[in-house]
Parts: sequence; C-alpha cells; structure tokens
Amino acid sequence: MRKELLDELMIISEEEKKYKSGQSTVEQSLYAKDNLTEIDRKRLLQRGKLITVRPHSRFVDFPEHRHNYVEMMYVVQGSITHYIEGKELVLRKGDVLMLNQHVSHAIKRAEYEDIGINFIALPEFFEVPLTMLHEKNVLADFVIGAMRQKNPVSHYLLFRLKEDLQVENLMENMIESMLHTHCNEDIANQYTMGLVFLYLLNHLENLSHNSSLDYKETVVQAVMEYINSDCQNANLTKIAEDTHQSMTVLSKLIKQKTGYKFQELLQRRRFQKAVYLLMETELTVEDIALEVGYENQSYFYRQFQKRYGMTPAKYRKLHKKDKRIPI
Repeated sequence: MRKELLDELMIISEEEKKYKSGQSTVEQSLYAKDNLTEIDRKRLLQRGKLITVRPHSRFVDFPEHRHNYVEMMYVVQGSITHYIEGKELVLRKGDVLMLNQHVSHAIKRAEYEDIGINFIALPEFFEVPLTMLHEKNVLADFVIGAMRQKNPVSHYLLFRLKEDLQVENLMENMIESMLHTHCNEDIANQYTMGLVFLYLLNHLENLSHNSSLDYKETVVQAVMEYINSDCQNANLTKIAEDTHQSMTVLSKLIKQKTGYKFQELLQRRRFQKAVYLLMETELTVEDIALEVGYENQSYFYRQFQKRYGMTPAKYRKLHKKDKRIPI
C-alpha cells in the first residue's frame, strides 16, 4: 500500500485516544443508540450512500455484536483477532473476512501497528458485483444470503490471501476513493468489488472458513458423485464448467480434500467398476475396458496388471467365486 495512504490510516483518531488513555469500553454513542449488541448502520453510513470504509478502532476490545449491514474487513498490516461461534480467527495482512448481518462476533484489542479496514455496505451495494459472478458459487451464495429477508442464516467467509498485490491494489483504490470523496464512487466501487470477487473465485484454495457450509467439501462431493455416476466419460473440464471453477483451482481443491489428483480418483473408480463387471457379468475384457472408459486396450491391460498383479482374465478366474471387490 502507498506510504501516504498507510500513514493516513495509522493516525490515532479522537475515539482511539480515549481508549489509549484508559477508557476500557467502546464508545457506544458512535455505534448504536441503546446498546452494542447490534451496531447501527445509521451511525456509520451517510444517508444515500451504499458503502463506506472505516479503519477498525484500536486499543479496545469490542464485545460480541452483530450489524444491520454487511461488513467486510481487509487487514492492511499486523493482525486482527475475531471470535465467531466459539472460533478464534486471527486475520493477518492481506486476509479478507466477509460477514453478513446475522453473524455475531467479538474482536480482540488491536494495537497501533494493527490496521484493519471495515467496508460497511448495504446489501443492495452487492447487486452489481452479483451480476459479474456465475449463477452458483460461494460468493454468489453469500450475496444472495445477505439479501434474503426470509429464513436468514449466519454466514461468513474468510479468505487467507497473504500479501496479494492484485487484491491489495483493488482494495487500495476503494479505500482511497471513499476516504477522499470522488465522483460516482459508489458505482465505481461496485465494479471494483466485482473484480475482487472474481479474483477470489479463482483462489478458492485460500477460502479458510465458511460458517454455514464448507464450499470446498460441496465442490469435491460433486466431483466424487460425477465420477461415480459416469466414470466412462468423466473429465475435469466438464466438472470445472459445472461447478464454475477454473481447472487449476478445482485440481487444487480435489488434491487438498482427498489427497489424490482427479485422474487418480477417476482411475480408482474405473478399476472398481472393471472388477465388478469381471465378476458379475460375462462381458469380454475388451468390452469391459470400453465400458469403464478405456479405448486403448493395451493401456487398460497394463494398468490392470500393475494394480492387481495379474491379467483381467486371470483375476476373473481366481475371484469369480468369492466375489471379492478390492478398492
């Protein structure tokens, strides 16, 4: 981040001077009318504005609370510790935490070098970013959930991006435009946020927490169901399109969650089915190879012998009676 902007963000505010001088509780009048259990957007967001930024106030613990707006925290430097649903989440430089209105959380005292920026936004701010996303993905689900009036759920996302220059530049642009009022800043920031979302979608391996569902698990489960239902034709390109992921991201998620590459999982499933067909049907070995997705007969024979230590015909002869299907 540019030194001039960072220097501005590190200035100790009048509110922070009180905490630094010994005031141990949050200045309630700045955040809510009656109590701090729900922070009120009217105290933080100017009338007619869809979004604003506010440096996180240091030198004081924030008690458990929720908001009547969507909040996104970006850590510029140092660390900020949140407590959500009994979990301690330590955000470090470059991390992005998104909270919808229904998330209750507390925040540990931050010190002088700990700079976090809160993006305070109405749900409708995300209408433009939503149009830039695919129909079904973790960020679209988050935005739709934030807009939902009926049956709302607590939903948060934490992306551990470390020091990523692309996201840092986009965040810097939004922070600078909101601290120093620019023309058409709301619409410009909506499109900039859309670019941030698109970048995050290409780096789902950095998605650390999601309170209402584990999106990684959901994607990988879809991959396994796809392989099991159609191992003959399964390919990574098709499942990447269906789950709206890039090939690179999807490969990383599969390896991260299962310990195997996509082709390894596919081959395991194909040979499970091949063994089943050897013992349960009278199909020829050549037909079985085609049935499980191998047009190259020689390759099928080599891989089968490598895996089971014998030819398919010999395997059928030895195990036809006991019907034992190894994994």
